[in-house]
Amino acid sequence: MAMKFSTAHLILLSGLMRLGFFYYGIYQDAHAQMRFTDIDYFVFTDAAKFTAQGGTPYDRATYRYTPILAWLLLPTVSFFWFGKLLFALGDILAGWLMLKIFRSRGLPESRAIKFAAVWLLNPMVAIISTRGSSEGLLGAVVIALLWAVYAKKIVLAGIISGFAVHFKIYPIIYIPSILWALDDSPMLLGIGILRWVNKARVKFAFASILSFAVLTTAMYYIYGEPFLQHSYLHHLSRSDHRHNFSPYNILLYISSSPNVLQKSPYPALAFVPQLFISGIFLPFSLAKKDLAKTMFVQTFAFVTFNKVCTSQYFMWYIVLLPFYLPSSAMLKNKRLGILALVLWLLAQGLWLQQSYLLEYMNESTFFPGIFAATLIFFLVNCWIVGVIVEDI
Repeated sequence: MAMKFSTAHLILLSGLMRLGFFYYGIYQDAHAQMRFTDIDYFVFTDAAKFTAQGGTPYDRATYRYTPILAWLLLPTVSFFWFGKLLFALGDILAGWLMLKIFRSRGLPESRAIKFAAVWLLNPMVAIISTRGSSEGLLGAVVIALLWAVYAKKIVLAGIISGFAVHFKIYPIIYIPSILWALDDSPMLLGIGILRWVNKARVKFAFASILSFAVLTTAMYYIYGEPFLQHSYLHHLSRSDHRHNFSPYNILLYISSSPNVLQKSPYPALAFVPQLFISGIFLPFSLAKKDLAKTMFVQTFAFVTFNKVCTSQYFMWYIVLLPFYLPSSAMLKNKRLGILALVLWLLAQGLWLQQSYLLEYMNESTFFPGIFAATLIFFLVNCWIVGVIVEDI
C-alpha cells in the first residue's frame, strides 16, 4: 500500500528544498562570478550591523525599510546567513497557515496539501527567499492576517494588519476588502449609510489604526525624520528602473537622469489607477463573494500597475494564489490555465532576454526591445486580471 503524502511530508520536503538552495547559494557566492545572494540582503545585513554598532539602519544608503527588519536581522552580525534562514522559515510558516485556512474552509486534506504545495514547493519562491529577499517573511504576515479574519479573531487581525502596513505599506489595500467582508456582525447603527458600521468592522479598524500608529510613532521617536523619509516618503518619489518590468520603466529611466531639468509628473500619478483598481474597485466589487480570492486579484492588479515591478513583487500575489486555484476557471479549463501560465512565462522571459542584452552584453535595447517587452508583459497581466475578476 502506497504511503499517503501528509502535511508533515510537505513541510519537510519544502524545508529540505530551501536548505538545498541555501547551501548551493553559499557555494555559488564563493566560487562563481555571478552572486546567488541578492544585493538587498547586503543592504539588510549592513543596516543590522550599523544598528548593532550603535548607529541607525539608515546609515546604510538605500535601506528603505522599517527598522524592525534590521532588528530582526541583528544575529547576522555573528552569523551572516541567519537572515536567509529566517526568510525561508517565513515561507514555510505561510504554507502552514495556508493549510490551517484550507481546513477551516472544509477543503479535503489531500486537496489542501496539493494547493499549499503551489507555494511551498515552488522553486521560484524558495530561490527568492534563499537569495535573501524578505518577501517570504511578509507573505507569512499576510497569510496570518487572512487566517485571523477567517478565525474571527478580529482584534488580532487588526493588530496584524497594522503591523503589515507598517512593515511594507502595500497591505493597506487589504483593509477595505476585510472591512467590506465583515458583514455578518450585529450593526451598531441603523441609520442610512451608517448601517454598514458593525461591531467587527469597528474592532478591526480600531485595532489596525492603533497597531500602525504605535509602531510608526515608536520608530519615529527612535529614528526621527530619516525613518519617515526612507521607510515611507521615498516610495512616493522613487524612480527605480533597473530590473523593472513596469511600462513606466523607460519614463523612470529618463526622469532619473541628472541631465533632465524638468522631471516628469507621470511617475507620481501612477498611483491613481493603481490604487483605484486595487484599493477601491476590486474590494467593493468582490470582497463579499470571497475574501481570499479578492486579496489575490487585488495584489495581482497592484503589482501589474505599480510603477516599479520586480520579480520579488511576484511573491506578493503568488502567496495568495493557492486560495484562488481550488475552484478557479483556470483549473477547470486546463487550456485556459496553461495558456495563462505560458503567456506569463514567455512575456517575462522576453523581458529578461532584453534586459540581459542590456546589462551583460552592453547592447542598447531600451527601444524597441525593453519598451515592447514591458508592454507585452503588462497586457498579459491585465488579461489575467480580467480572467480572474470574471471568475470570482
